[in-house]
Amino acid sequence: MAFDSFGAFLSMAGHGPYVWACYITFFVVLVQLMVWSYRRRTAAMESCRRGFELQEGEKGPAASSGASASFSRVTVSQD
Repeated sequence: MAFDSFGAFLSMAGHGPYVWACYITFFVVLVQLMVWSYRRRTAAMESCRRGFELQEGEKGPAASSGASASFSRVTVSQD
């Protein structure tokens, strides 16, 4: 579909206001979702960082240098 002029392209045979309103709405919502996602990610990372710092503070500096995991052998019976 070819348009004779830029004005005809914007009006789109009377459908222009609907089409351009849809495009504007789409891009506004897209930007809002990007900002919301970035803020949620930043808040989650900050929460995790504070939690790790809190755990590290409870253990003390001596506990952080050694291994914190312990393993024990589990016997499985095949009855």
